[in-house]
Amino acid sequence: MNASTPRIALITGGSRGLGRNAALHLARDGADLVLTYRSRADEAQAVVSQIEALGRRAVALPLDVSQSGSFGAFAATLRRSLQETWQREQFDVLVNNAGIGIHASFAETSEAQFDELVAIHLKGPFFLTQALLPLIADGGRILNVSSGLARFALPGYAAYGAMKGAIEVLTRYQARELGARGIAVNAIAPGAIETDFGGGAVRDNQALNEFVASVTAQGRAGLPDDIGGAVAALLRPGNGWMTGQRIEVSGGMLL
Repeated sequence: MNASTPRIALITGGSRGLGRNAALHLARDGADLVLTYRSRADEAQAVVSQIEALGRRAVALPLDVSQSGSFGAFAATLRRSLQETWQREQFDVLVNNAGIGIHASFAETSEAQFDELVAIHLKGPFFLTQALLPLIADGGRILNVSSGLARFALPGYAAYGAMKGAIEVLTRYQARELGARGIAVNAIAPGAIETDFGGGAVRDNQALNEFVASVTAQGRAGLPDDIGGAVAALLRPGNGWMTGQRIEVSGGMLL
C-alpha cells in the first residue's frame, strides 16, 4: 500500500456509541471506513454521511455478530463492496467493537443471558475474524474491544467481565499466530464511558456517574472522544510493532 492508497478500516457496530466515535476519529486520521450495523440502517447511513463530509469514503453493511452462520455470506458481501468502492481485494484494519451490556449479579445471571454474551462478545469476534482473515491485508491490524471490567470487579458484571477476559487471552493468541503475516493484534479496554451502552447508566445516572468520578484518577467518567481518539492513535501506521497488548483507556479507574 503506497502513501496515496487510503487505509480501509472495518468497525463492527460502527453506527452508534463508541464504534461511531471511533469511525469518525479514524476518518479524520485519513482512513476510509466500512461500518456494520445490526438493524438501524438509518443510523449507519447518517455516520456514512458524516464520514463523507470529512472527505473520506464509507459504506455500511448489515451484520448480526451473534449469528456466526452468516459470516461467510458477510465476507462475500464485503469482498464485493471492497471491489466496487475501492477496487481493492483487501482491507487494512478490523475493529471488533460490536457488543451489548447485561447487568446481573453472578447469582442471578441466567443461562440465556450468558449464552447471548458468549455469542456476541466471544464467539462472534472469534469466528468473524477467522472468516475475514483472507480479506485482511498482510501488515494489517486487528483491535479487539475489551473492558476495564476484565481487570477490576464491579458487582453485576461477572458474565460480561468474563467474556472480556477471554477476549484479552484471544488477543494474545491471535497476535502470536498472525504475526507471520505482519498483522498486529491488540485489545483496548475502555473504562466507564458516558454513552447509551447498558441503557445509558453512566451517562444518565448521576449517582453512578459521581461514583465513577470518585474512583478515577482524572476525576470524571470517560467520554466517547476519549476512546475514539485512543482507537485512532493505536491504529496509526507507526504503531505496528506493538502487538499482543492490552491497553486500558479509563482515566485511571480503580488504580
